[in-house]
Amino acid sequence: MGDSVRSDCTEDELEDGLESLSWYHHDLTRHATEALLLTNGKDGSYLLRKSNEGPHSYALSVRAKDSVKHFHVTRSGSAYTFGFNEFSSLKDFVGHFANQPLIGSETGTLIVLKNPYPREVEEPSIYESVRVHTAMQTGRTEDDLIPSAPSLGTKEGYLIKQGAIVKSWKTRWFTLNRNELKYYKDKMFTEPIRTLDLTECTAVQFDYSQDKTNCFCLVFPERTFYLCAKTSVETDEWIKILRWKLSQIKKGI
Repeated sequence: MGDSVRSDCTEDELEDGLESLSWYHHDLTRHATEALLLTNGKDGSYLLRKSNEGPHSYALSVRAKDSVKHFHVTRSGSAYTFGFNEFSSLKDFVGHFANQPLIGSETGTLIVLKNPYPREVEEPSIYESVRVHTAMQTGRTEDDLIPSAPSLGTKEGYLIKQGAIVKSWKTRWFTLNRNELKYYKDKMFTEPIRTLDLTECTAVQFDYSQDKTNCFCLVFPERTFYLCAKTSVETDEWIKILRWKLSQIKKGI
């Protein structure tokens, strides 16, 4: 039996250390975590949160393709135990993740922990406690775990768009990045059909004038673009993030 790790830090100091970790999400629930990572994360995105199994119990939640896996992390003094590994300090624990380790799920799938998902993201909430994906840099050093790229609200997905001259509806792949909304003939195409500059957009609103449901429109000086999503939830998400973009543009952010 080895000696237990001695900690000279108080409980408050240890908790403050965790608070300084950009991908520690406090009391984010399991349900909200899954919604967050599935909606805005990507394969290999992960975060640390408190677990309801005890005062020193945490959960590492990782997106693995179309699901989210949860792994136990425990703290004893200043030491952290994760799987078969024990780390004597928070710095060692964080350093382990900077190396993008592999983790095995109960199904035998190996997951690479690539992208720490930051807590502080100034973006509109799609769900309660759910924040839009942030563009960030990841690398091989501890410092790289801190988001150093600007916070960017991004979204992508299929929408049905009405033509300008012939008023037929066609499915297009849309991507939102920075202040540009681009649409493509399909997801696999690299060149967009058109790029809409949101700095020129005057309004985003629900539209009930069409014979379709779940529609909204983007108003530009020269044209209004009519779009429809598959579900009301998707429509609401697009409107929320687009309106947030316009508000940021007005603020000069």
